[in-house]
Amino acid sequence: MADPKNYRPSNIPDEPGVYRFFDKSGKVIYVGKARSLKNRINSYFQNNLPEKTYRMVHAAERVDWTVVESEVAALQLEFSWIKEENPQFNVQFKDDKSYPYLAISVKDEVPRVFVTRRQKQRGIKYYGPYAHAWALRTTFDLIIETYPVRSCSTSNYERAQKSKRHCLLGDIGKCSAPCVGRISSVEHRELVNRLIEFMDSGNEDIEKHLRVEMERASAAEDFERAAKLRDKLRGLEVAHESSEASISDSISADFIAIHEDITHSAASIFRVRKGRVVGSRSWIIDRSNLVEETDIASAALEMIYRDFEIPSEIELNLKVSEFTELEAFLGERAGRRVKLNQPSRGERLDILDVVRRNAQQALIQFLSKRSNDAAVAGRALEELANALEMEELPLRIECFDISNIQGTSVVASMVVFEDGQPKKSDYRRFGIEDKEKFDDTRAMNHVVTRRFKRFLAERDLVDLEGAVRPKFAYPPQLLIVDGGRGQVNAAVRALADLGITNVTLVGLAKRLEEIWFPDRAYPVILPRNSEALYLVQRIRDEAHRFAVTFHRSKRSRLMLESLLDEISGLGESRRAALMQQYGSIAALRKASAAEIAAVPGIGPKLSELIVSALQNSESVSHVDARTGEIIEHP
Repeated sequence: MADPKNYRPSNIPDEPGVYRFFDKSGKVIYVGKARSLKNRINSYFQNNLPEKTYRMVHAAERVDWTVVESEVAALQLEFSWIKEENPQFNVQFKDDKSYPYLAISVKDEVPRVFVTRRQKQRGIKYYGPYAHAWALRTTFDLIIETYPVRSCSTSNYERAQKSKRHCLLGDIGKCSAPCVGRISSVEHRELVNRLIEFMDSGNEDIEKHLRVEMERASAAEDFERAAKLRDKLRGLEVAHESSEASISDSISADFIAIHEDITHSAASIFRVRKGRVVGSRSWIIDRSNLVEETDIASAALEMIYRDFEIPSEIELNLKVSEFTELEAFLGERAGRRVKLNQPSRGERLDILDVVRRNAQQALIQFLSKRSNDAAVAGRALEELANALEMEELPLRIECFDISNIQGTSVVASMVVFEDGQPKKSDYRRFGIEDKEKFDDTRAMNHVVTRRFKRFLAERDLVDLEGAVRPKFAYPPQLLIVDGGRGQVNAAVRALADLGITNVTLVGLAKRLEEIWFPDRAYPVILPRNSEALYLVQRIRDEAHRFAVTFHRSKRSRLMLESLLDEISGLGESRRAALMQQYGSIAALRKASAAEIAAVPGIGPKLSELIVSALQNSESVSHVDARTGEIIEHP
């Protein structure tokens, strides 16, 4: 049996998708879906797994995944692949059931509407599939209330014709009873046509009607009826979402998307046949092996169709330079006409966006594994040392980044890379007081001074065992600041004031990724396909991510402090208790009045004041603590 630790993946995306476990022969042995691929896949590599899961994970040799746009889409793709692959460990899906459809038998003289799981037949119009059966039942009930089309079976309909007595549905208004001549077959056909128009156009009219009725019931304090209407409205919305998530049956094409980076690119393919994704795969393209004038899309197509059958239609997310020639080439190989398209809108563009995200994830996985390769890291450090004319390899690199909003809520980050790999235990965050205005250059001078004051204070210290020095006692061979000449000069002044002379200092500007030295008029431009450039970009991006994460948490806390200051009756100790309990406006908004009242020193009256203040602040404007966007309300 395989050891799961040997194939456990890293950098799994925190997005919805479908994952597959493969055995050593390459056969799919399990297919699953997840709202969060990261959380779900990682759960398979924990201890104390259930017996069946344990056997599956140890029988597998690798796992891959496909990102999709929603959980509903993941559910439908999972079903398609289980039917296609028949995996060993998906026994609960081996029966003949499928997702339900809403069907209208337009071929019948008196058509009927019904729910079915059977395979599609001629003369029946289908809507779906619906991933949530309960939502379809809600939709069906609403439809026959609004459009009382016949829904009984053929035997029941014929029995009613003979007995001249309609069924219960006719009594309660959910059937127009054509069986007993309440309406003619022509009138019933018109009713069916209106139902078809409604299903083709969506659920807007009935949604508006339900929403108005729900508000009326709520205003009349008929909360039980309002709750039932709310549940029906939610069911209709989810059913509509389920229907929209499926791919149109008319689509049969290969969808190919390319995600480009500096040193490598990734290409992914979804093979769609009659609305079903029957396969997907990703490739990595080493751009260093391509001459400058090579068209990456053409190269990808040539590589992909070495292994795959060429379809009649291929959808691409990039423009192909030799469009006509490539169509002719593929058509000659396929023995029929092949059409290349680059959609600009609609469902096909949406599918391509999902494929592109899968290509991006494939590239992230490849580069992550590659960056952990000691040989690649060593080559990157050597290239960087040569480009920067350093006498020794930069085995320890530190990078600083500043994050703020117009000089307020200023924070800084320091990330550390040793031997070309991140050393997260040495990462540091710096909070900067807002009493004085700090621009980026002044903040950079401030945090570099703080870091190297610690270096001077700790470089001669040894812990009690005499083995390890404090983490700030290690100086970097290379210091990178995020920014251009202004940030570089600010950091130079900090080092000069402290007498630090044995550190190479550069700035990495975002515009052209140029590297600035403090004493040179022109920057160093690293080759676009060099490992050194990829390494410094990775370091800079990590510093930026670390700074922005800290900045968002600080900004959210300051927003909460500002709001609490405006509420009368909240003293310092009560504000401190709320800050400790919740920490952000978003967390406080999620709490109920009763939960807030339970905080020491608050009580019911103050909790009502706090809830009211939160509602007032939200009705005027608020800042999204995640993105920093100011959202105005009318």
